[in-house]
Amino acid sequence: MAGSTNGSTMGRKNAPFVYRKRGVYYLQKRIPKELVGHYGRTFVRKSLRTKDRLEASKLASQLVRGLEREWNELLFTVSATGSVYDLLHDKPITLPTLSEAQETYCEMKGRADDKRFVRYTFRVVTEIIQLAGDKVINGYTRNDALLFRDRLLKRGVSHNTVKRNFECIRAIWNFAARENGVSDPNPFANMNYGNGAAAVKRMPIAIDDIRKVQQLCYQKDDDIRWLVALLSDTGMRLAEAAGLAKEDVFLDTEIPYVRLCERRWRPLKTRSSERDVPLVGAALWAAQRAYEGSRTEYLFPRYCSDHGCKADYASNSLNKWLRRHVPSGCVVHSFRHSMRDRLRTVECPSEIIDQIGGWKTNHVGQRYGSGYERHHKAAWLEKT
Repeated sequence: MAGSTNGSTMGRKNAPFVYRKRGVYYLQKRIPKELVGHYGRTFVRKSLRTKDRLEASKLASQLVRGLEREWNELLFTVSATGSVYDLLHDKPITLPTLSEAQETYCEMKGRADDKRFVRYTFRVVTEIIQLAGDKVINGYTRNDALLFRDRLLKRGVSHNTVKRNFECIRAIWNFAARENGVSDPNPFANMNYGNGAAAVKRMPIAIDDIRKVQQLCYQKDDDIRWLVALLSDTGMRLAEAAGLAKEDVFLDTEIPYVRLCERRWRPLKTRSSERDVPLVGAALWAAQRAYEGSRTEYLFPRYCSDHGCKADYASNSLNKWLRRHVPSGCVVHSFRHSMRDRLRTVECPSEIIDQIGGWKTNHVGQRYGSGYERHHKAAWLEKT
């Protein structure tokens, strides 16, 4: 495995079996299968307790030589005492949880510094954990995998996206299984994703219906309606809005806005999802009411905790109420489609539309610079 001074894994030529985790170097080496019973595990994994690459290389080489010498002796003797391995002071390794497997997967694949890759794998793993819990890897069942698939399809996720998510979790599970000698079949493998017809087409909500819904929100004036109103005039994704912290809300500025950024309880979908969204109309009212109403660090504590953001629970609650007041086929996510249409109608430049909604763009030139200022985005939102 090739590496560099900036990578998370050293080149095998200089420091075999060494990887970096949170800046500290670790040794990992597979135990010969004939000795697995003797040690009660399949790997030696030990912190080298140093952040210095050269020092880690020297320590790893010394330990590996000692281990290999001991293993050679054990392979030709009936018993041995005073093992080198005992000097490592490690307890028998338990199987990693899914969150631990995701982190190690990124490290050992040399992708720990690839924020986009880490964000994507974290988002997939977090969704499974919210659904089935953070189990050890062989604790997941076929039923967990089916629930994950059905959850994605029910939410209207495209066939290709469902497939990519399963490719991601399948790779993480396979990696962890190989590293830890797990022979169980992968519960996320050989999944039937259907033919794509299950993906729900979200219809935009007409502006007259949006205004009627907003009036109902003003009248009801509770946290569910605050979230609906916030979505209606921002076009944010439901998880983005439901997962806001109070410190993400800036009301005492010339242009009130919310700042979307990664939170421990709620990852963002893409890098372009990180953005400032001006608050106008019903969205400003909703943010003010939610800020005043929350007694925790979360803007919507009904849907957030240290265990995660319950976006699916929010979706069910909001859609149950919303469907009584909008045309058939419209759901909470329809506000996002409507916002794009509303901005197009007032001839807002596509670059500004993408920055307001956090839509990914494939134009290389648009990745440069810091983007449009909040007052520019607010001016276009006011026109809708």
